[in-house]
Amino acid sequence: MTGWWWLVLGTIAIVASTIAFSQLSPFGGGKLLPVDQRVLEGLAQLRTPVLTRAMVVVAALSSQWVIAALGWATILVLLAVRRFRHLLVFLGVALLIHAITSSLAYGMLDKLSALRPPGIAMLGPAGLSAYPVLSLATLTGRLVSMLYCLVPQGRRRQAGKAVVAAIVALVALARLYLAVDTLTSVVVAIVIGVMIPLVAFRLLCPDEVFPVTYRRGRSAHLDVGGRRGEAIRRALHDQLGVIVEDVQPFGWEGSAGSTPLRIKVKGEEDAWLFAKLYARSHLRADRWYKFGRTLLYGRLEDEKPFNTVRRFVQQEDYALALMQRAGVPSPEPYGVVELTPEREYLVVCEFLDGATEISQAPVDDAIIDQGLETIRKLWEAGLAHRDIKPANLLVRDGKLYLIDVFFTEVRPSPWRQGVDLANMLLVLALRSDPKSVYERALRQFSVQEISEAFAATRGLTMPSQLRRMLRAQGRDLHGEFLQLLPEPPRPVAIQRFTPRRIGLTFVLVAAVILVALAVNLNLRPLGLR
Repeated sequence: MTGWWWLVLGTIAIVASTIAFSQLSPFGGGKLLPVDQRVLEGLAQLRTPVLTRAMVVVAALSSQWVIAALGWATILVLLAVRRFRHLLVFLGVALLIHAITSSLAYGMLDKLSALRPPGIAMLGPAGLSAYPVLSLATLTGRLVSMLYCLVPQGRRRQAGKAVVAAIVALVALARLYLAVDTLTSVVVAIVIGVMIPLVAFRLLCPDEVFPVTYRRGRSAHLDVGGRRGEAIRRALHDQLGVIVEDVQPFGWEGSAGSTPLRIKVKGEEDAWLFAKLYARSHLRADRWYKFGRTLLYGRLEDEKPFNTVRRFVQQEDYALALMQRAGVPSPEPYGVVELTPEREYLVVCEFLDGATEISQAPVDDAIIDQGLETIRKLWEAGLAHRDIKPANLLVRDGKLYLIDVFFTEVRPSPWRQGVDLANMLLVLALRSDPKSVYERALRQFSVQEISEAFAATRGLTMPSQLRRMLRAQGRDLHGEFLQLLPEPPRPVAIQRFTPRRIGLTFVLVAAVILVALAVNLNLRPLGLR
């Protein structure tokens, strides 16, 4: 609620200051508000040479070079820790504060004399005599933005708020002492400087979704301790009737779109469940991922973003059921558990205890045949997995299982089915020989089907984990398979130039230009020209 109160207060301050400034006489003559006049007169009586020199130094903290240095330091830190969402919001806040305060200042160009108190000397360098609101609002906004960008939530941020408040209050007092600002303009500046970054970061970078942390790890992996851990235990008991003994992270190195968990439950014999935690952060990440692919290729098949987290989990639970119905070896689904409506859900299924990722298991003819049979069953059921990679193929007691079926597509095109086949062949060849895999593939697929699969599969149609492992081996498995074919297939083009792609590209270019302007504000003097 404090964010909404600041938004209301900031709006009132901007509107009221605009009206008040518009009513000022351009000829001065003591047109300041009485409270402003009394405050400046009272501080002027306290002036001494030593105190004045100190106040000039303090007021210099609101100078253009200090603010620019703070801005660039924040940008460099955010780039170093790869917190790009915070960076974009930080730059947007800088641009918005500058736009609002500059508009107020430009409206005062012909009325500056009305803001100069009669009979009180304005002390300090000429650079301190900034236009109303601009310098102090920019400094306040910069400090508050740094607080939300760089300081983790909790006691450290609370202590940081006290430090920022002390700095802003001291600078405001110095500017009032030097008579370069009035009390009214100081209040308006502080309200604007606090309101814009506070609202922006709470709406666009909420801490529960985008926490400020300096620990390494994927942003998709949420903390499952504390209140969230308690909510997981309570929801599993209420909705699935199981008593949870332990919740552990599991398989995070191979997951970038969810928070996978291993859950120990009590019973006659203690057992394990597997669950994937989905939250709004995963929904946003999916949207940005598909937005990026639209810019790179045009929209590929069945890559429309989801609208809600609920639909997210419904898709995976439904896909698990489809795999069971198709006879594909995969975990048995146990249902969806709601933690927070429309915000956080768990998809719960069987935990394949003792299973090993295929990249760590021996791959013999039996495993190769099972992998190829899995693709054939998907084809016959009218399904495509769309994410065939080592992390999604597990081996237990000589049996191959297909997991992580979130991207499953119903009635895919032959192109999408071909990509599944080629990726399976490449995964199997990582731990065996391409020739052996090809020869056994001919028992279930025709030469034409295999050729079309490799014609459709290259570059980013391969999962990133598979590409990394191919590079690590230093072998061109894709090229080795092509040499086994009777003739090299003609590559299938995946680029799609659509009106939507072109429009999004123009929007992105415009956004980059705005970001460049915001960055430029950290280099150029803040005074009006």
